[in-house]
Amino acid sequence: MIKKNMIAMLLAGGQGSRLGILTDRSAKPAVAFGGKYRIIDFPLSNCINSGIDTVGVLTQYQPLRLNTHIGIGIPWDLDRNIGGVSILPPYEKSRNSEWYTGTANAIYQNLEYMENYNPEYVLILSGDHIYKMDYEIMLDFHRTNQADITIAAMPVPMEEASRFGIVVTEDGGRILEFQEKPLVPKSNLASMGIYIFSWPVLRDTLLKLKDVPGCDFGKHVIPQCHEQGKRLFAYEYNGYWKDVGTLSSYWQANMELIDIVPEFNLYEEYWKIYTNSSLLPPQYIADNAVINRSIICNGSEIYGQVHNCVISSGVIIKKGAVVRDSIIMKDTIIGEDCVVDKAIIAEGAELGKGVTLGIGAEVPNRIKPDIYNFGLVTIGENSVIPSGVQIGKNTAVCGITRKEDYPDGRLVSGETLIKAGERI
Repeated sequence: MIKKNMIAMLLAGGQGSRLGILTDRSAKPAVAFGGKYRIIDFPLSNCINSGIDTVGVLTQYQPLRLNTHIGIGIPWDLDRNIGGVSILPPYEKSRNSEWYTGTANAIYQNLEYMENYNPEYVLILSGDHIYKMDYEIMLDFHRTNQADITIAAMPVPMEEASRFGIVVTEDGGRILEFQEKPLVPKSNLASMGIYIFSWPVLRDTLLKLKDVPGCDFGKHVIPQCHEQGKRLFAYEYNGYWKDVGTLSSYWQANMELIDIVPEFNLYEEYWKIYTNSSLLPPQYIADNAVINRSIICNGSEIYGQVHNCVISSGVIIKKGAVVRDSIIMKDTIIGEDCVVDKAIIAEGAELGKGVTLGIGAEVPNRIKPDIYNFGLVTIGENSVIPSGVQIGKNTAVCGITRKEDYPDGRLVSGETLIKAGERI
């Protein structure tokens, strides 16, 4: 039997429904971030930078793009004969077929994979956060305290604490109480969804809770272990960490990358972020183009104006177009004389000549105000916007649209246009 000190289990099967049409065709961890990366690149890079060479990636919702992106793990140096990266989707068993129904249930269904490595410790990660963390330091903390479970936690504003699992600790980090999304939080130390388990504790607890519907770490596993008197500790983290689970937080995190002194630095030599990059020609900037405070990736052609934007690879911005405060994903075409303000445009979209995005008053979205907000225009993957159309704020458009889809040539603020076969 192979013996590993610590292996990682990376939960990457979530839909990310709060990102709306951005996750119609791919899982949230496969969504582009920072121009050339995908969200899952960050925890994967953390693993290899921390010396972890065995990672199981648990996929479920729309896994094709994620599977293709990870491949055999070459960009992260995870193409190993022993260990490396393994894609772990749900599979047909001899007695039944079962989807992953909760975070802990997903890990339980892969007990055999973990047992194959007989690790001392198992690191549980979420595939949809943006951060840099040395898991080796967290493991040292776990060992020093002879912990059964260590939970990475960070301080959050007290008014936001009820959105998280909250830990109450004594001096030294021993957890006295765990509250899952409490109405009245007793602390502002929030669980980051990053756990180190001593392997026997994880295995035994998962076996005991195997019949619990939707078994989850925050709701079931952690409280069960706490009740049994296991040694639970909180490892306090004070670096940059972002849950980009909403369109507004996703947009803000991308915009922070182009600050003069970014809080989250993609360019550090000692902690590189690795990704599966296409072999592309260099960017082309026309002589009359204007670019201000933006990220422009390889293969892009800029003929117009770009201000405060994150522009992915293969994007074409034609002459006369002005793009501001926006995220433009891979292979998108912005037509001549377009004006784009505060938009998120997904991969492969095309805007005809003279399209205007982000006009008018900021009216709440009529169908899904909790998703399409913050004054953003969201355009779905491979969508087509015909020439001359004007689209307001807090809007979402997905599909191949035509002139007749826009009364008076407009989609007013707060409206949603999803063509047949697409979901809101």
